[in-house]
Amino acid sequence: MSLAHGRPYLAIPGPSVIPDAVLQAMHRPAPNIYEGALPEMVGGMIPDLRYVAQTGGHVAIYITNGHGMWEAVLANTVAAGERVLVPATGRFGLGWADTAQAMGIEVDLIEHDRQSAIDPQRVRAALEADKAHKIRAVLAVHVDTSTSVRSDVAALRAVLDDLQHPALLMVDCIASLACDEFRMDDWGVDVMISASQKGLMVPPGLGFAFFNDKAAEQRRAVAQVSRYWDWTNRANPEMFYQYFNGTAPTHHLYGLRVALDMIKAEGMEAIWARHAALAGAIWTACDVWGSAGPLTLNIPDPSLRSHAVTSLRLGAPHGMRLREWADAQTGVTLGLGIGMSEPDDPNGTGFFRFGHMGHVSAHMILGLLGVVETGFAALDIPHGKGGVTAATEFLAGVCAKG
Repeated sequence: MSLAHGRPYLAIPGPSVIPDAVLQAMHRPAPNIYEGALPEMVGGMIPDLRYVAQTGGHVAIYITNGHGMWEAVLANTVAAGERVLVPATGRFGLGWADTAQAMGIEVDLIEHDRQSAIDPQRVRAALEADKAHKIRAVLAVHVDTSTSVRSDVAALRAVLDDLQHPALLMVDCIASLACDEFRMDDWGVDVMISASQKGLMVPPGLGFAFFNDKAAEQRRAVAQVSRYWDWTNRANPEMFYQYFNGTAPTHHLYGLRVALDMIKAEGMEAIWARHAALAGAIWTACDVWGSAGPLTLNIPDPSLRSHAVTSLRLGAPHGMRLREWADAQTGVTLGLGIGMSEPDDPNGTGFFRFGHMGHVSAHMILGLLGVVETGFAALDIPHGKGGVTAATEFLAGVCAKG
């Protein structure tokens, strides 16, 4: 017998759960794309997007995904034959480096292990060796969705400033924006990218580039940028269609408007605190389960763990068994382990991930943890008892503190 008949729960690190209000806003006839309410609505979104990113800088919106955003910001700032520095902490840092190489950009790669955040000292050494300032940008992923590690972005800015190196600091916040604390201007980030399908709670399809005047100046030094990727008109449109270099993604925009309203109503500080509390509940349960079984959190140091995604090792074949059981028997989909292969597990099936980003609440997370604990028992996977109880006590303590 399956108990999965009912509303499914997608507990993967993106696409995230879409609020009913967002879905309802998107369920409408096609609008006039030339004048009236839609252009006015989009113009009003720009200050709210700046609020989410904590910046006063420029905003460009693209019809694309995160991979497209890697290419978009590189196209505007780095020419073929120029160099970038990529300190990679997982699959997505490596992916950004691969995109750069495919564009003819030379990549200096600093590859970290799968349990470490970006090491500012290794970045410092690479920039110190660049006496001629050939490196045009440092490409850093704030939260690598594969490993769930969170890196210290402000520390990278401190290194660049201390060395007086002119490279742009470019940060991928696709997994972290509106989940983990991020302050673009305060932390000295020149370019930041994100996408709609995670903390912004909208279906995949929109990408965002935030950039400051220094990055805009570097764009002017790039001799040729394709019309589609060029952020110049997107960030400063004279006519509505220039926001998107063509037809607007109408229904995504309606959904985004509602999502931004929800974010503004809760407030960024409260959103960051909610994600931190729910992540803490997950980690508490995992610590109990792992006390008498094979489960381990991929990132041992809690201060380096993302509040949006948690990568876990259960070992083969248990990881795949648990995911398959949760989906078939309870309607809960757990995230795959991406880029986490091991010698005895070349496909990384022993790893899985919890997505806890965006539109998530205490009852959703406690339900997720209950399913996992039930799966351990049903599949006879060794584990410490009482993980869900520990998580409830953790959240009770958070609520008691107000």
